[in-house]
Amino acid sequence: MTTPAYRIDELISAKAIAARVEALAREISAFYRGTDKLVVVGLLRGSFIFIADLVRELNLAVEVDFLEVSSYGNSTESSREVRILKDLRGEIEGRDVLVVEDIVDTGHTLRHVLSILGTRNPKRIEVCALLDKPSRREVDVKARWIGFEIPDAFVVGYGIDYAQRNRNLPHIGAVRFTGEPE
Repeated sequence: MTTPAYRIDELISAKAIAARVEALAREISAFYRGTDKLVVVGLLRGSFIFIADLVRELNLAVEVDFLEVSSYGNSTESSREVRILKDLRGEIEGRDVLVVEDIVDTGHTLRHVLSILGTRNPKRIEVCALLDKPSRREVDVKARWIGFEIPDAFVVGYGIDYAQRNRNLPHIGAVRFTGEPE
């Protein structure tokens, strides 16, 4: 499959992301103060850089686990079919769980993940999302902590990809399609 030609316009700088991650970590640490060990669940692959930066800033004992889910494939639109590609390795029953998501768009993926995790009887589940696109929401799902609210744009960078490209950008950029496939 070929991808159309595109350019990337910076939407959120690396400096702004770093400052917001520090602020989120302070808020989350205060919220979970007294928890003996927080289970931080990263949704792969888009959240891997965000979760790494976030847990380093948390002033808490944490355990990190991952779920890999897919609803986009190589497309810029969600298929709304959520597939679990990798499940948690650890148990969450009776534990505090923080789901770390890269972006909440339509909400279908997050709702599905929360439904699955809820059947495992955690003490409580909260969500921290780096990005939120409320204008695209199709289901009622919310993150307790949000890094940035963004407009309806397809974004890449800071772990988020388009067809497995651009995850390594230090900032968040809006993809602007410019023409013929590469």
